[in-house]
Order: sequence, then structure tokens, then C-alpha cells
Amino acid sequence: MKVKDVFILTKPWDQSLVVQTRQLTKWLLENGYNVHVENSFEGKPQFDAAALMKELDVTTGEPGKLGYWTPEMCTVKAGGFDFVITLGGDGTVLYASWLFQKVIPPVLSFALGSLGFLTKFDFTNYAETLSRMFGDDGVTVGLRLRFEGTIMRSIPCGNSKVDRGPNPTMATTELYANDEFLTSVAADGICVATPTGSTAYSLAAGGGLCHPALPGMLVTVICAHSLTFRPIILPDSMVLRIGVPYNARTTSWVSFDGRDRAELNQGDYVTIVASQYPLPTVQYRMDNKDWFDSIKRTMNWGDRIAQKGGGA
Repeated sequence: MKVKDVFILTKPWDQSLVVQTRQLTKWLLENGYNVHVENSFEGKPQFDAAALMKELDVTTGEPGKLGYWTPEMCTVKAGGFDFVITLGGDGTVLYASWLFQKVIPPVLSFALGSLGFLTKFDFTNYAETLSRMFGDDGVTVGLRLRFEGTIMRSIPCGNSKVDRGPNPTMATTELYANDEFLTSVAADGICVATPTGSTAYSLAAGGGLCHPALPGMLVTVICAHSLTFRPIILPDSMVLRIGVPYNARTTSWVSFDGRDRAELNQGDYVTIVASQYPLPTVQYRMDNKDWFDSIKRTMNWGDRIAQKGGGA
């Protein structure tokens, strides 16, 4: 693939990653790539952009240009970036998904955070990894489903959650699929997750693991009042609607990947559909096989102590 403009997203508020960001930026600039880092780096002494440009050691060709991005640019200039590199954990990848509400370039994630379901690449080998991918080898990209949640606006996301918020009592909501009433829910909330989001809040709430290649919507009730509720997977072609009935005792709250939290009053509802803009993530192995590696590495999935032999 032909890459010229690289967008770097560093884990927000983590000052320890400024050094790695500077190191990566320097390598990219020396190899002729234009680099865009968050505008907050312009004033960071550890980054020291002026000194960085003087340190460049370019053997052939011209060095790349250094620029600074803002969240607004991800909307109006999304097509101006060829590649996204994240330095952090899974939350940083989700932040990249939130920044690019519609079209998003391929995302390569280096593991520099606490979780690694989505971060597959070791930063230690960043030069070798990028040289191979930006060269003849190219990249393998997996398209991950995102949701579009609508209250009064549309927000692409991987998890949508309706819960009781600060209210001390349970939330009462109604669940619809394609305008067909499914059930009333009395619980702390409802989590609707993509297969990618199945390893996040949905898993903590008792939902199952779902391979990212499956086109589904995972619905998990959070701390239900009734023991009859079980997690359910619905086709991603459905339009889900979660509403607060007029006779509900309290309001409810909705959030999208933990952001854009808003109150739902009686009679309000949120609709959740599959977004037409998937999240393209660079895969470490073909055919999403790296997903099995990640759940084994982060969760010890399938591990058990071997039984002892039946000797005398």
C-alpha cells in the first residue's frame, strides 16, 4: 500500500509515552513520511519539535513534514490521512474509532497499555514492522463492525449502554427489534456490543466472547432483577431500540463506548444499528487468527492445570 501521511494517536494523559511518540515520529520523518501528532505535543518539552527536526538523519530523499492534528480535523480531513498508528491499549484504539466518526484509515496498534485484545504489535520492533508493511509486504486488514447509536445525533461506537445512572433504583426499559417489542427489562442496564466489544463491558456483565468476523449484536442485561435473562446474539441487520417507558419510575442514561453520556427521560429512546463505516484494523495474523492469540494471552482462555497421571 502507498502511505504518505501518518496519523499518530498516543494514549491521552500518559506522559510516559511521549518518548516513544518522539522516537516513532523521528523514524517516520527520516524515511520521508509526513507525520501528524496531537496538537498538545507542540508544547511538550519532552517532545521538543524544534530539536527533533534538527536531529533528523536523512540519507536519501527528503524528510517528511511534521503536523499537528485536532479532533475537528478527523471529521473534515479524514481522507487526508493514509494510516493511523496508536500507542497505548485497547482504549486508545476505541478513541481512534471515536475520533473518526465515518471513514477511518487502517489502524495499526502497538501494545503500550494495560489491555491487549486489539493491540497486537510489539513497539520494540516498530521499525522492522513498519518497513515491512509500508514496503512490498503490505498489510492484512480486518473490518470490524461498529454501531451507530442515535438519540438526536449519530455516533459510531463499539458498545452502547443504557443504565440507571446515578439513580439508586433499577432502570426500567423496553427492548425492540425492527419495531417489534421483545421484552421489558428491570435491571441496572443493558449493554449492546459488537463482536469486537464482546471482550469489554459486555464480558464483565456476563456476556460471551464473540469472534470479530461474526456479524452480530450482543445484548447483555446488567444485573437483571429476573434470573430468566440470558445474553443473546442478534443479527447485525436488525434495528434495535431501547426506550424508557412513560410509566418508568426514574430516568435512564445512555453512553457510547463510555462517552457522550446523556439522560433519557420517560418516552425517550435510543436506536442502535450497524454502521456503514467499519473499523479497519491491521492484523498480526491472517483470517483474524490473532484474536485467539489475544484471548489466550490476556485471559488465559482455555488454560487449566493438567490432571496427574493415575500411577500407584
